[in-house]
Amino acid sequence: MHVPDGFINAPVSVAAGAVAAAAVAVSLRGARRELDERTAPLAGLVAAFIFAVQMLNFPVAAGTSGHLLGGALAAILVGPYTGVLCVSVVLLMQGILFADGGLTALGVNITVMGVVTVVLSYAVFRGLLGVLPRTRRSVTAAAFAGALLSVPGAATAFTAIYAIGGTTEVSIGKVFTAMVGVHVLIGLGEAAITAATVGAVIAVRPDLVHGARALAAPLKLRVGGELVDAPAAPAAAPAAARSTRTVWATGLVTALVLAGFVSFYASASPDGLEKVAADKGIDRKAEEHAAAGSPLADYGVKDVDDARLSGGLAGVIGVGATVVVGTGVFGVVRRRRSDQRAAAAPSAV
Repeated sequence: MHVPDGFINAPVSVAAGAVAAAAVAVSLRGARRELDERTAPLAGLVAAFIFAVQMLNFPVAAGTSGHLLGGALAAILVGPYTGVLCVSVVLLMQGILFADGGLTALGVNITVMGVVTVVLSYAVFRGLLGVLPRTRRSVTAAAFAGALLSVPGAATAFTAIYAIGGTTEVSIGKVFTAMVGVHVLIGLGEAAITAATVGAVIAVRPDLVHGARALAAPLKLRVGGELVDAPAAPAAAPAAARSTRTVWATGLVTALVLAGFVSFYASASPDGLEKVAADKGIDRKAEEHAAAGSPLADYGVKDVDDARLSGGLAGVIGVGATVVVGTGVFGVVRRRRSDQRAAAAPSAV
């Protein structure tokens, strides 16, 4: 659902950019409470994984494909504030390196694919966890539902933005019906990928899943007629660190394989937005991407003639760039949190 340049007029694009910038600023502050020395590197990995899976377009209808948006997955794995930043990093890398998603439309894309998906999916996720039993299965089911609803929600948000600032005269009712209809189908794929990934991580390290922290509630003991927290088991820091490195390495290898090899077999059909844009005529004023001359434009390496090799190299480069930039950003955010705690320590004495 990457919106190209020219779909939305300049004033609305600027307004969406302001909304996106405000959301990123708020998320930078909120992410300080979500990230620590274990989860900061994993947040960079989540961004790289989303980048990789977004290359895997899957067929949803005749001549139409879909791909992961990733907002629900990021929010549940690393937290909603960090989730907005994860998707923003992915969109930035895609726009600058691969000419995917317009640069003037970056604010629209962050708002629709990052903010709306994260807020909607996490609200549904937390709401369901409030009424479901506190089990791993409940977390997975809630993740499925949140991801499923986030995609048509994003389609609705795009339609609303287009109704205000679209550059062509079209029937908004028809655009809305087409967008939501196809993105409900795409949402099923999003939900399946999100639930499978969350379930896989919970099976290995539930303590690393932000949305599953309720599963680690302290054990209660009855002492003198009152319920008290049971003593915590001694922490095994070195083992935990090794396990985190294992999860990180496994996730990175998976992302590299998906982007570098499996992506060659992805559907070549236009995605939901591209299909609706062509059918309804909202792409008549689309503009050439400012980075169309990038050596990695359209997810291929310039001057590499073999399509499989070209796409695979582009995917590997994209995963590497995203994990480096993401890990750097989240490392800085975590250090800011540590610096704030250190500065506040003397005043508490």
